Amino acid sequence: MVSEFYRNIVVATDGSENSQRAISYGVEIAKLSGATVHALYVVDTTSFSSIPMDAGWEVMYETLRKEGEKAISDVQKRGEVSGVEVREVLLEGHPSNEIIDFAENNNADLIVVGTLGKTGLDRFLMGSVAEKVVRGSKVPVLVVRSEKQD
Repeated sequence: MVSEFYRNIVVATDGSENSQRAISYGVEIAKLSGATVHALYVVDTTSFSSIPMDAGWEVMYETLRKEGEKAISDVQKRGEVSGVEVREVLLEGHPSNEIIDFAENNNADLIVVGTLGKTGLDRFLMGSVAEKVVRGSKVPVLVVRSEKQD
């Protein structure tokens, strides 16, 4: 049975172990609804804005880019196992802004993001991409807490 409810699902990943549960949810929802998954990784270039562009900057940037390619490739592999079409998307910029913009400009029906579920000072100090996406997106957002809690 194919649902018309979800056709395009954005699964945002940072490549961490904590995002694995969110990926599982996104792929499973896509499988059940016949949706396409857009595996999205954002190279956070905002952290580079205060660093002079030199060889060290390039090495760091390339490392993050390769990490992103691996992260979305892992989602691709999960999709293949489940029979779900996955499109790999690698963007640069501020993660929450790029996730929202991509979803809104590509007819996404759902954004799936993971979170550590931190509260209080930890959340305030770290700043949560998931929280910023929830607050700023016009597209529905599913936030999946990782199983690992501090």
